[in-house]
Amino acid sequence: KDVDGFHPVNFGRMAQGLPCYLPATPYGIIQMLDRYNILTSGKHVVVVGRSNIVGTPVSILLSRKAKVGNATVTLTHSRTGDLTAELLRADIVIAAIGIPEFITGDQIKDGAVIIDVGINRVDDDTRKSGYRLVGDVEWDSVSPKASYITPVPGGVGPMTVTSLLMNTLKASANEVYG
Repeated sequence: KDVDGFHPVNFGRMAQGLPCYLPATPYGIIQMLDRYNILTSGKHVVVVGRSNIVGTPVSILLSRKAKVGNATVTLTHSRTGDLTAELLRADIVIAAIGIPEFITGDQIKDGAVIIDVGINRVDDDTRKSGYRLVGDVEWDSVSPKASYITPVPGGVGPMTVTSLLMNTLKASANEVYG
């Protein structure tokens, strides 16, 4: 069983809209949007990061015909020309680029929904540990502008774990492939 949803067969089934184990982090993001009643239909979603773990799968899921879907999705990355222009058009931003505090407040329009997938360790001499955890979004400049924003840590991470457990329960009951 591929409960983390990374196997190419699962990826292909997901892309075709067939029953499969969804990748845990994208599944968690979809669940979060659903539970907070954040409408995606007709919205412009910008995904920053094109990995096979988060960026590409969540782009596929949000563009499909579904309750949490029907979005116009733009998949971007660190080399996207004029990324700021893309971000300023976004109703929803999903940041999964793996660069600490990469997205700043001047790149986000007022009222945007921000899903920060990143978890990065940065040096901080004021902490006993010598570091602190930050996301891919600069919290202090973005949070005042956002209508919703996920914290780091404690936002997407717990939803990833929950989704992995949900996939495990489905696998134990043979719900996906019968």
